[in-house]
Amino acid sequence: MPEQQPNQPSNDEQKKLPHPVFDWRPLLFTAVLFISYYMATLGGATAPEAIAYSAFKEMVSHGQVSSITLKGKEIRGAKIGATSQKDARYFTSMLPDIDDPTLIPLLEQHHVEIVAKSTESPLWLTMIISIVPWILIFALFAYSNRALQSRMGGNGGGMFGFSKSKAKLYEKMDIGITFDEVAGLESAKIDLREVIEYLIQPEKFRKLGASLPRGILMMGPPGTGKTLLAKATAAEAGVPFFSVSGSEFIEMFVGVGASRVRDMFSEAREKSPSLIFIDEIDSVGRVRGTGMGGGNDEREQTLNQILAEMDGFSTDDAVVVLAATNRPDVLDPALMRPGRFDRKVTLELPQKKARLKILGVHSRKKPIANDVDLEHYAARTIGYSGADLENFVNEAALHAARFNKQEIDHEDFEYAHDKIMLGSVGQEIINNDDKKRIAYHEAGHAITALLSPNSDAVTKITIVPRGRSLGMTETLPSEDRVNYLQDFLEERLRILLGGRCAEKLALGQVSTGAADDLKQCTRLARRMVTQWGMNEKLGPVNFPQHEEHPFLGMEMAQPKDFSDHTARLIDEEVQQLVSRSEKETSQLLSDNRTLLDILANALLEQETLEHDEIKKVLGDHYPMA
Repeated sequence: MPEQQPNQPSNDEQKKLPHPVFDWRPLLFTAVLFISYYMATLGGATAPEAIAYSAFKEMVSHGQVSSITLKGKEIRGAKIGATSQKDARYFTSMLPDIDDPTLIPLLEQHHVEIVAKSTESPLWLTMIISIVPWILIFALFAYSNRALQSRMGGNGGGMFGFSKSKAKLYEKMDIGITFDEVAGLESAKIDLREVIEYLIQPEKFRKLGASLPRGILMMGPPGTGKTLLAKATAAEAGVPFFSVSGSEFIEMFVGVGASRVRDMFSEAREKSPSLIFIDEIDSVGRVRGTGMGGGNDEREQTLNQILAEMDGFSTDDAVVVLAATNRPDVLDPALMRPGRFDRKVTLELPQKKARLKILGVHSRKKPIANDVDLEHYAARTIGYSGADLENFVNEAALHAARFNKQEIDHEDFEYAHDKIMLGSVGQEIINNDDKKRIAYHEAGHAITALLSPNSDAVTKITIVPRGRSLGMTETLPSEDRVNYLQDFLEERLRILLGGRCAEKLALGQVSTGAADDLKQCTRLARRMVTQWGMNEKLGPVNFPQHEEHPFLGMEMAQPKDFSDHTARLIDEEVQQLVSRSEKETSQLLSDNRTLLDILANALLEQETLEHDEIKKVLGDHYPMA
């Protein structure tokens, strides 16, 4: 949802308004033109001819000079016969250092007009020459000051305004976001409702000796609604809301971040009760002393100032700090202790009921057709965050608009689901041999899943290339799982190997198309052996090698604390588990070769089969009927 501005702009927002920048270049250009024009006026249209003093007197003696102008030692004269400014032929000469008493009588004898001018410049010209350089210097200083503020990230406050807080201040979060708009985060909303109630009615808690939590740390995967929940909290409480990213505290100069922290907390106390929201706090709150050379001075000074400011709250300061991160594992322990961030709120990926509510929130202002079952898509979007679900609905709306539809229908949602899961439809032309191999590969996955009693239901099979995938077999669980049984995981190994085994069984040899299947299969088998104790030979022991991050879904290397002999046993058991699963899968498909051929031929004809179409194609052979 786009962020709207509050009704009345705050001081910080006024600082963000564009400032008129004084451009000194037009002024300099005008001054140069003026001086050039003045010099041209003095000099005339034609450049005067410089002659010797003796030649000048000779010209006067021959009656060739009509007038002269004396300015100090300079003689500027005009020859007889000049009829206009353009046609005049001027000359210049210089008086000798020794006075010549014969010059004036000679000029009077030949009736030469004499004009004497002062050597002093006019007052207006003197003022311009004196003032214009200062104007240019001031303009250059103002321009440099503005450029320096812009490069330093300044927002007012003079040349050193970059040390001011960059937090956006919302006097009232009247942007339509309430807790009703935040679906699927009920436990988090319970903790925050208590804070809201304290900000609205502090005396209710103070008379019982209860104190307001200093800080609330919201942790969770990206896209789970941490920022949205902070905005909704501010809107529900109706108090001033300061929003800033952790990276906005960091600059190249040591002390700038700490100054910004002081300024932000000072403003928050002045507007108490208020909320401060620091997004991505891990960018400034990492464990100290872990950077190159022992640490980053600027970041650590900023963190120290945050710690000091949170400790400095008095019991009467109704200021709450909300912070969000998806990397709580890297935060400094001093930041996490009670008295600073007293509460930790974990935001998990939404379950099926929560996903249905989120889909309802994002689709309620869109024209949804009657053939769209949001509950069906809530079940098919396992692992989607709130942001992913919003993008899912938006992709469906974009597809409907592309074809000038009046409503978003089932076809649009199917397109959006496939695009997010696999990518856009590929434009490559696949030859018949490759198409047949892909059909048997996906049919092998599907038949193995259909014949596995603990497997999820097969909902869709396609051999249409999308993104980096040449095909897909989608399975849908009846409900979200928290724990996985060993039987289910062993069946999952066989399903992953079903495509490769089907290729070998039907076409005689395997291909590179099973590379990702083998990668997932090996990773799952290794976790079963090393992390979940599902191996009789090694027993219920954990052997850390790679541990998945709880929020980011990425594997992080762990130090090896077991012997090389144990490592060799782990490799052997993983290899035996995968090999045994492959043999069982090959036998299963060989016993049901008829089902494999029927489904592969149907895929070659139709390319995509939904759940009902799969049942229709297999007919009486459908295992789950």
